[in-house]
Amino acid sequence: QVQLVESGGGLVQPGGSLRLSCAASGSIFSINAMGWYRQAPGKERELVAIIRSGGSTSYADSVKGRFTISRDNAKNTVWLQMNSLKPEDTAVYYCHYLFYWGQGTQVTVSS
Repeated sequence: QVQLVESGGGLVQPGGSLRLSCAASGSIFSINAMGWYRQAPGKERELVAIIRSGGSTSYADSVKGRFTISRDNAKNTVWLQMNSLKPEDTAVYYCHYLFYWGQGTQVTVSS
């Protein structure tokens, strides 16, 4: 069994930054990728960023150059550094590993 717990969400003004954290417990294997998804009201859940075992990363076009995903395999933790935030980044952000999901953390970008 795997548990994923996100933290770090909140309200931020446009252009601001937030850093999300996802702490994983249970049978976590560093060979597997971990990722961040988000879901805005009335929209489908979408992939934001993924980091693979070797450290390679992929990003949604909408966040490239602004968001950075990183992980510490020893700590079973993955982060999402979000800079230059825009109102359209407002969503619930979810951590994902294999077929496990966290409970989500709300990010609201508004002036």
